[in-house]
Amino acid sequence: LARALLLGRRGSAAAAKASAVKINEKASREKILTLESMNPQVKAVEYAVRGPIVLKAGEIEKELRKGIKKPFTEVIKANIGDAHAMGQRPITFLRQVVALCTYPNLLDSPSFPEDAKKRARRILQGCGGNSLGSYSASQGINCIREDVASYIERRDGGVPADPDNIYLTTGASDGIATILKILVSGGGKSRTGVMIPIPQYPLYSAAISELDAIQVNYYLDEENCWALDVNELRRSLNEAKAYCNPKVLCIINPGNPTGQVQNRKCIEDVIHFAWEEKLFLLADEVYQDNVYSEGCQFHSFKKILYEMGPEYYNNVELASFHSTSKGYMGECGYRGGYMEVINLHPEIKGQLVKLLSVRLCPPVSGQAAMDIVVNPPIPGEESYSQFIKEKESVLNNLAKKAKLTEDMFNKVPGIHCNPLQGAMYAFPRIFIPSKAIEEAKAHKMAPDMFYCMKLLEETGICVVPGSGFGQREGSYHFRMTILPPVEKLKILLEKVKDFHIKFLEKYA
Repeated sequence: LARALLLGRRGSAAAAKASAVKINEKASREKILTLESMNPQVKAVEYAVRGPIVLKAGEIEKELRKGIKKPFTEVIKANIGDAHAMGQRPITFLRQVVALCTYPNLLDSPSFPEDAKKRARRILQGCGGNSLGSYSASQGINCIREDVASYIERRDGGVPADPDNIYLTTGASDGIATILKILVSGGGKSRTGVMIPIPQYPLYSAAISELDAIQVNYYLDEENCWALDVNELRRSLNEAKAYCNPKVLCIINPGNPTGQVQNRKCIEDVIHFAWEEKLFLLADEVYQDNVYSEGCQFHSFKKILYEMGPEYYNNVELASFHSTSKGYMGECGYRGGYMEVINLHPEIKGQLVKLLSVRLCPPVSGQAAMDIVVNPPIPGEESYSQFIKEKESVLNNLAKKAKLTEDMFNKVPGIHCNPLQGAMYAFPRIFIPSKAIEEAKAHKMAPDMFYCMKLLEETGICVVPGSGFGQREGSYHFRMTILPPVEKLKILLEKVKDFHIKFLEKYA
């Protein structure tokens, strides 16, 4: 009887197993979402700053943690402008105000200065239920938009700014993508063309691909410190008219990845060109605090537009962008930002607010951080001296690192680096021998991707190939942030120098 029971159990188990196999066979049907069936516009998106080379860097970091031996002990991620990840200390006042907003019980603590408490109370009064955890209006908290407008007026020497034209955003990227979304229309030769600088920040090409718009390249002049030439804008526009409807002109000032700072005359020429050709202007000004070279000064497009007179100021449609992520703050993780949009058609204004309302609101903690960027301590307040000391320390440090990077790169045979007038990157041109170019082709890689991959594998330094930003045919570059601490930056630059010399010797 026991034997029969045992055999019966085995039989039941076998039958259950066979049934499970059949169920699994049925379960492994073809997926609904595949590379062939997915949205082709999303598939077309590329974002080099976090592309294949960064994925490879992550793999190498895992191997180092497992004890696998490499010719280096750490990966230095110089691929992205993430200041705090590179060791920059947060600005005390900004963090104090956000802490107070996040945990209002601290408003009773004597550890926090009164000027920080005053700002925190004002922000909380603008929040539903006096809580940072509530949704805000889609356009952003009203008192923060008022502070942004006041900041713009101070920055631009009294040029008026209307809080109703201010939209708080999830970093500048969100604002740029939103404005592009509302601008793109048409089909065939009527499809919207978006003019972008080459080299460019890959957010632009990615957003254009996702929207199935037409990318229209204009080239910055590397031989003239990456200057923008209106003749090149005109060439680009006239050629594009044959296959699309160019109606958007994007400017990055100070430049990313190129670091140039546009002078007043250049900005006037660009505005006149946009007015003449009826182009919607996008001014990416997130590096407005990052200007280092003597003789260079940041001029906002809004200010110059106003000073050019009513014919321009009342007609040119302009969206300008700023962020908490760059400057001296480096608060990338808060995803705080704003855009100011002027001369927008009243009906389009309503459409823009509708589009923004779909995502409810930008992060309220990011809005609070943005408020401190535009409403910092002023002379006479107790936090002013510490704030100004910290701010100047960060910016002076970046200026030193900009000069150090330029000087060290220009001492290396086969590397040329233009002056880093602003922003926080170097974009040196590198000579790649023909043998290396052939080997890159054999590996189905762009030559500068091959170079950067070798640099990563041999030194642990992660930089982004110039092909991810765009460059003139036959020229090769990489983008590297100057954010690491000075001593680490010196080591990094020495390693790049040694690698480049060996690379030239190997492939000469």
